[in-house]
Amino acid sequence: MRLSVVVLLAVSLFVSACDANADNPSNFKVKSALDDSTFELSQQKGKIVVLHFLLKTECPVCLRYTHDYAALAEKSPNVVHVFLKPDREDDVKAWAEGLDEKGLHGLPKIYRDVDARIADKFKIPDGYKFHGQTVHYPALIILDGDGKERFRYVGKSNADRLPIKDFEAKLVEMKE
Repeated sequence: MRLSVVVLLAVSLFVSACDANADNPSNFKVKSALDDSTFELSQQKGKIVVLHFLLKTECPVCLRYTHDYAALAEKSPNVVHVFLKPDREDDVKAWAEGLDEKGLHGLPKIYRDVDARIADKFKIPDGYKFHGQTVHYPALIILDGDGKERFRYVGKSNADRLPIKDFEAKLVEMKE
Protein backbone atom coordinates (compact mmCIF):
# COMPACT_ATOMS: atom_id res chain seq x y z
CA MET A 1 0.00 0.00 0.00
CA ARG A 2 2.75 2.45 1.03
CA LEU A 3 4.75 1.68 -2.15
CA SER A 4 1.75 2.34 -4.40
CA VAL A 5 1.18 5.73 -2.73
CA VAL A 6 4.84 6.64 -3.28
CA VAL A 7 4.66 5.52 -6.93
CA LEU A 8 1.43 7.43 -7.46
CA LEU A 9 2.96 10.55 -5.92
CA ALA A 10 6.11 10.23 -8.06
CA VAL A 11 4.05 9.81 -11.25
CA SER A 12 1.92 12.79 -10.28
CA LEU A 13 5.01 14.98 -9.73
CA PHE A 14 6.52 13.81 -13.03
CA VAL A 15 3.35 14.62 -14.98
CA SER A 16 3.13 18.04 -13.29
CA ALA A 17 6.75 18.79 -14.20
CA CYS A 18 6.15 17.76 -17.82
CA ASP A 19 3.05 19.93 -18.03
CA ALA A 20 4.92 22.90 -16.57
CA ASN A 21 7.76 22.53 -19.06
CA ALA A 22 5.36 22.21 -22.00
CA ASP A 23 4.14 25.78 -21.49
CA ASN A 24 7.35 27.18 -20.02
CA PRO A 25 8.83 29.73 -22.42
CA SER A 26 11.88 30.08 -20.19
CA ASN A 27 13.75 27.42 -22.12
CA PHE A 28 14.10 27.73 -25.86
CA LYS A 29 16.83 27.52 -28.46
CA VAL A 30 16.93 29.48 -31.72
CA LYS A 31 19.32 29.51 -34.67
CA SER A 32 20.74 32.53 -36.41
CA ALA A 33 19.65 32.95 -40.00
CA LEU A 34 23.04 34.41 -40.84
CA ASP A 35 25.36 31.66 -39.59
CA ASP A 36 25.29 28.41 -37.62
CA SER A 37 25.29 30.04 -34.19
CA THR A 38 22.48 29.48 -31.73
CA PHE A 39 21.04 31.16 -28.68
CA GLU A 40 19.70 29.09 -25.79
CA LEU A 41 17.88 30.90 -23.04
CA SER A 42 18.68 28.31 -20.38
CA GLN A 43 22.40 29.08 -20.89
CA GLN A 44 21.92 32.71 -19.81
CA LYS A 45 21.35 32.16 -16.07
CA GLY A 46 22.22 35.25 -14.06
CA LYS A 47 21.95 37.62 -17.02
CA ILE A 48 19.15 39.95 -17.98
CA VAL A 49 17.82 38.87 -21.37
CA VAL A 50 15.86 41.21 -23.61
CA LEU A 51 13.75 39.59 -26.30
CA HIS A 52 12.98 41.83 -29.25
CA PHE A 53 10.15 40.46 -31.39
CA LEU A 54 10.61 42.10 -34.78
CA LEU A 55 8.00 42.20 -37.49
CA LYS A 56 7.86 39.78 -40.34
CA THR A 57 8.68 41.37 -43.72
CA GLU A 58 10.85 44.31 -44.63
CA CYS A 59 10.34 46.93 -41.97
CA PRO A 60 12.45 50.12 -41.97
CA VAL A 61 11.38 50.88 -38.40
CA CYS A 62 12.68 47.43 -37.36
CA LEU A 63 16.03 48.28 -38.97
CA ARG A 64 16.44 51.53 -37.04
CA TYR A 65 15.09 50.02 -33.81
CA THR A 66 17.47 47.05 -34.06
CA HIS A 67 20.40 49.34 -34.76
CA ASP A 68 19.63 51.62 -31.82
CA TYR A 69 19.22 48.75 -29.37
CA ALA A 70 22.32 46.98 -30.73
CA ALA A 71 24.36 50.13 -30.04
CA LEU A 72 22.96 50.18 -26.52
CA ALA A 73 23.81 46.47 -26.06
CA GLU A 74 27.51 47.21 -26.57
CA LYS A 75 27.40 49.41 -23.45
CA SER A 76 25.65 46.80 -21.28
CA PRO A 77 27.68 43.57 -21.12
CA ASN A 78 25.40 41.96 -18.50
CA VAL A 79 22.32 42.44 -20.67
CA VAL A 80 21.81 40.05 -23.58
CA HIS A 81 19.67 41.35 -26.45
CA VAL A 82 18.04 38.71 -28.66
CA PHE A 83 16.45 39.88 -31.89
CA LEU A 84 13.83 37.46 -33.20
CA LYS A 85 12.36 37.59 -36.67
CA PRO A 86 9.74 35.09 -37.92
CA ASP A 87 10.65 35.31 -41.60
CA ARG A 88 12.08 32.49 -43.68
CA GLU A 89 15.87 32.13 -43.51
CA ASP A 90 16.34 33.60 -47.01
CA ASP A 91 14.18 36.60 -46.12
CA VAL A 92 16.15 37.29 -42.93
CA LYS A 93 19.43 37.05 -44.86
CA ALA A 94 18.18 39.50 -47.49
CA TRP A 95 16.93 41.84 -44.75
CA ALA A 96 20.29 41.71 -42.93
CA GLU A 97 22.29 42.24 -46.14
CA GLY A 98 20.38 45.46 -46.69
CA LEU A 99 21.59 46.83 -43.37
CA ASP A 100 24.98 47.99 -44.66
CA GLU A 101 23.33 49.73 -47.59
CA LYS A 102 21.21 51.69 -45.13
CA GLY A 103 24.22 52.64 -42.97
CA LEU A 104 23.19 50.38 -40.12
CA HIS A 105 26.48 48.56 -39.56
CA GLY A 106 27.29 46.35 -36.61
CA LEU A 107 23.92 44.85 -35.87
CA PRO A 108 23.78 41.78 -33.65
CA LYS A 109 22.75 38.36 -34.83
CA ILE A 110 19.17 38.02 -35.93
CA TYR A 111 17.61 34.76 -34.79
CA ARG A 112 14.76 32.99 -36.50
CA ASP A 113 11.55 32.55 -34.61
CA VAL A 114 10.29 29.86 -36.98
CA ASP A 115 6.54 30.19 -37.48
CA ALA A 116 6.55 32.71 -34.58
CA ARG A 117 6.64 29.84 -32.07
CA ILE A 118 8.57 31.83 -29.47
CA ALA A 119 6.21 34.79 -29.90
CA ASP A 120 3.31 32.41 -29.36
CA LYS A 121 4.93 30.92 -26.24
CA PHE A 122 5.31 34.40 -24.81
CA LYS A 123 1.74 35.20 -25.83
CA ILE A 124 2.63 38.13 -28.07
CA PRO A 125 -0.68 39.09 -29.68
CA ASP A 126 -1.06 38.62 -33.40
CA GLY A 127 -3.57 39.95 -35.86
CA TYR A 128 -1.60 43.05 -36.86
CA LYS A 129 -2.00 43.76 -40.59
CA PHE A 130 1.30 44.84 -42.13
CA HIS A 131 2.37 44.83 -45.81
CA GLY A 132 -0.45 42.49 -46.78
CA GLN A 133 0.35 39.98 -44.04
CA THR A 134 -1.08 39.25 -40.61
CA VAL A 135 1.74 39.21 -38.07
CA HIS A 136 2.46 39.46 -34.34
CA TYR A 137 2.70 42.93 -32.94
CA PRO A 138 6.24 44.21 -32.31
CA ALA A 139 7.24 43.55 -28.71
CA LEU A 140 10.04 43.72 -26.16
CA ILE A 141 10.21 41.43 -23.12
CA ILE A 142 12.76 41.72 -20.31
CA LEU A 143 13.63 38.52 -18.43
CA ASP A 144 15.57 38.53 -15.18
CA GLY A 145 18.57 36.32 -14.38
CA ASP A 146 16.26 33.41 -13.59
CA GLY A 147 14.42 33.69 -16.92
CA LYS A 148 11.33 35.18 -15.28
CA GLU A 149 9.46 37.86 -17.21
CA ARG A 150 9.81 41.22 -15.46
CA PHE A 151 8.51 43.62 -18.10
CA ARG A 152 6.84 43.62 -21.49
CA TYR A 153 6.00 46.26 -24.05
CA VAL A 154 3.79 45.41 -27.00
CA GLY A 155 3.53 48.04 -29.70
CA LYS A 156 0.27 48.95 -31.40
CA SER A 157 1.97 49.50 -34.78
CA ASN A 158 5.33 49.01 -36.49
CA ALA A 159 6.45 52.44 -35.26
CA ASP A 160 5.26 51.94 -31.66
CA ARG A 161 8.40 50.77 -29.86
CA LEU A 162 9.69 51.22 -26.33
CA PRO A 163 11.93 54.30 -26.30
CA ILE A 164 15.49 53.56 -25.17
CA LYS A 165 15.26 56.00 -22.25
CA ASP A 166 12.22 54.08 -20.93
CA PHE A 167 14.08 50.79 -21.41
CA GLU A 168 17.09 52.09 -19.47
CA ALA A 169 14.78 53.23 -16.66
CA LYS A 170 13.30 49.71 -16.47
CA LEU A 171 16.78 48.21 -16.17
CA VAL A 172 17.64 50.56 -13.30
CA GLU A 173 14.33 49.69 -11.64
CA MET A 174 15.07 45.95 -11.96
CA LYS A 175 18.48 46.34 -10.32
CA GLU A 176 17.06 48.13 -7.27
